[in-house]
Amino acid sequence: MVEKKNPLKLNKLQLRTLALAQVIANDPTASMKNDSSDEVTLMKLPHIHGNHVHVGPYVVSAKDASGFNNPSVWVVLGRKGLAHGDPSGVVTLTATGVMYDTGLNDKFMEVSDH
Repeated sequence: MVEKKNPLKLNKLQLRTLALAQVIANDPTASMKNDSSDEVTLMKLPHIHGNHVHVGPYVVSAKDASGFNNPSVWVVLGRKGLAHGDPSGVVTLTATGVMYDTGLNDKFMEVSDH
């Protein structure tokens, strides 16, 4: 049986935000992995400056990264078991969130020139 794309029915903003969070989760200087649970805590979320934001080695359009500052996105990702946060704003991707195939990992990112 073929795996269904986006089985949790995330919308475009939620998918983009999760894909960018996964990039941060793969950067050992920006995240911390819990080996016992396979969850990854994002040490800090990037801040938009001008019309773009730096996510790991990539430059991403501010529009594509707008979910980082949208609490509703994180509520949905939490409800679907992909992420959770604490009152201080620290975000942790669950093991499911780390592995979820957004289908977007190479669609809207380009390597930074600065």
